[in-house]
Amino acid sequence: MKSEYNDLFKSLIDAYYKDDFDEFIKKALSDSTVNKEELSNIISSFCGVELKYTDKDTYIKDLKNAIKNYNSDHKIVTKIRDCSVDCADENGKTSCQKSCPFDAILIDEANKTSYIDKDLCTDCGFCVEGCPNGSILDKVEFIPLANLLKEKQPVIAAVAPAITGQFGDDVTIDQLRTAFKKVGFADMIEVAFFADMLTLKEACEFNAHVKSKDDLMITSCCCPMWVGMLKRVYKDMVKYVSPSVSPMIAAGRVIKTLNSNCKVVFVGPCIAKKAESKNKDIEGDIDFVLTFEEVKNIFESLNINPSELPEDPSTDYASREGRLYARTGGVSISVSEAVAKLFPEKKDLFKSVQANGVIECKKILEKAQNGEVAANFIEGMGCVGGCVGGPKALIPKEKGREKVNEFAENSNVKISLESDQMKKILNMLNITSAKDFMDEEKIKIFEREF
Repeated sequence: MKSEYNDLFKSLIDAYYKDDFDEFIKKALSDSTVNKEELSNIISSFCGVELKYTDKDTYIKDLKNAIKNYNSDHKIVTKIRDCSVDCADENGKTSCQKSCPFDAILIDEANKTSYIDKDLCTDCGFCVEGCPNGSILDKVEFIPLANLLKEKQPVIAAVAPAITGQFGDDVTIDQLRTAFKKVGFADMIEVAFFADMLTLKEACEFNAHVKSKDDLMITSCCCPMWVGMLKRVYKDMVKYVSPSVSPMIAAGRVIKTLNSNCKVVFVGPCIAKKAESKNKDIEGDIDFVLTFEEVKNIFESLNINPSELPEDPSTDYASREGRLYARTGGVSISVSEAVAKLFPEKKDLFKSVQANGVIECKKILEKAQNGEVAANFIEGMGCVGGCVGGPKALIPKEKGREKVNEFAENSNVKISLESDQMKKILNMLNITSAKDFMDEEKIKIFEREF
């Protein structure tokens, strides 16, 4: 967010927690110098909803009702104002158009402004960062979530592996658990643990489907941009894609299977994860998505400084492998190690290649279509660097990779197969052996339809 947006978002949180929400918005919309329709669009987006402005009182009433009865079935990325196309290059391409991998941003020649084609848009959010004047925003789901937290409903924060180092060089994962609990969450859990489960699943799939160096498997783990590209542009390659859900969705499904009364909130560096959680075939597995940037603003608004908090330790459960998912190459490393451990006869057969960023993703899929890839396991990450390079990361991707590698290598659990906690949870899901990962009924919790 731009600084003025950050300030407004934090003020909204502060007002909501102080039960001064109505007055704050009324005062903001009473300013004669502001464009009320534009400001109401921004406020609506920061409350995770879509509303048209009519008058102050009606708007505030409708906004509070929309928050209380929150429905996530809407687009994530939206234009809050018309803009000029002054940022267009010599070829007439605007900044937001150049940032869009799916050519979903078009120019309205009559009104000389850009607009988003909702049928083409995947809600990846690249244009939010690409727009130089803040005319495009992604919806923020914290205010509807805060409504649940204030009511003391059990809500779990499931944090992405990329979280390491994002909130300070020396902030530990156990200090972050304390911070999330201060916000009102019942607990914080690493999504890396559920990535471990998918590592085992995809290793078993590799064993079943890759018999020679000429066979092919494409991982679907992690990146919704990669999945969207396969489904929309490279449809003939979908037959090679593992039907696995992402670690985020696996986290929601497993947590809710073990505790059906709780809500699950994913926290990561990615806008596209907001859209992924709303895909029809997996809708409801994750209730809300927050970005690192949003969480930083939430912490600041509530005067929570993770670096000053005591640690809230938990039993070691996430492995080095699952934590490596945060950066490009992490999935390949994890699956290759699991293959070597479970199916040693396939160890030398496993040959992986990674696509780093949208441009490389397109190139590698085009090569795969033409049979020009010298690998049988393909991993793709829509952001350069992987999730550590996500648009809502708080630190540079190079530093993010360094912190992730350090945290992963210092893990007490090195290999997911050796985790007692992993065995315990899988047993609760009735998965007791590698063979069970090929049982269609038992493995449904980790799969989706492509």
